[in-house]
Amino acid sequence: MKLVLTMISLITIGLLALEIGLRSLFGFGNPLVYIGDQHIGYLLAPNQRTRRFGNRIEINEYSMRSAAIAKTPAPATLRVLLLGDSIINGGWWTDQTNTISNLMTVSLSSATHDNYRQVEVLNASANSWGPRNELAYLQRYGNFHAQIIVLVLNTDDLFATAPTSLPVGRDRNYPDKKPPLALIEVWQRYIQKPQSIPELAALQKEGGDRVGINLDAVSKIQTFARQNNSQFLLVMTPLLRELGEPGPRDYEITARQRLKDFAQSQEIKYIDFLPIFNATNNFKALYRDHIHLSLQGNQLVSKEIEQAIASLTHTK
Repeated sequence: MKLVLTMISLITIGLLALEIGLRSLFGFGNPLVYIGDQHIGYLLAPNQRTRRFGNRIEINEYSMRSAAIAKTPAPATLRVLLLGDSIINGGWWTDQTNTISNLMTVSLSSATHDNYRQVEVLNASANSWGPRNELAYLQRYGNFHAQIIVLVLNTDDLFATAPTSLPVGRDRNYPDKKPPLALIEVWQRYIQKPQSIPELAALQKEGGDRVGINLDAVSKIQTFARQNNSQFLLVMTPLLRELGEPGPRDYEITARQRLKDFAQSQEIKYIDFLPIFNATNNFKALYRDHIHLSLQGNQLVSKEIEQAIASLTHTK
């Protein structure tokens, strides 16, 4: 009996130490949680703070990956609203200080702006959002009196499906509540076989001219910006496999050309990072995986957007 009790005690101590280690070192047990929304599909739940793999993540009251803000900016504030998916959000792999929005805030704040005393770059984003999610977010929350709205797309976004809340609470990447233990999160995320969501699979087979539908959403975002006294900047980042040879696939070339033609016809300032990334010495260093950017990639994107903003605001 004494041996059994000793074994139980050792196992308990070991599990407790493992639980503490998973929480303190990796942030397991405290994931970001999501909420469903009829129109937007899903958002990060407001007012969250956590660390994942050492990276600090803060979500404000408007489900942005930004610090708390006032709905209306203070006088003499340059406010920029970024809309995007995980590339803008940064995910668990990016510390709050290294997101594109924060890099821009620091850089723009250090520049000389005759008309502005402070700069705010807001980060309205969530993993796998497409143009229709981003449009719905704008329609719900408004432009926050931003002088400039920047929509950042990647090639896959041109084929994005309609917003849905189906993943929330069912897909392990979109939890709707925190697990009771870090050990349980590790089990659910890395060991347990993921549950299929048949309704979501059906939605992802959305037919019709999906590119055209998403371009229409981009057009509505531009219209919203204009009607609310914001200038509009459109940005496109490529997938890693689109760089170098053989380049984008035929269907991607067609979709990209449609976006370019649309931007030209609507006189939208448009930054295509495909040629910009291709012109670098080592474009692979700009990525952490097939789609998401490294810190070096974030820095390059931030720099190019800042230059475009300078031309839009006539600041140097």
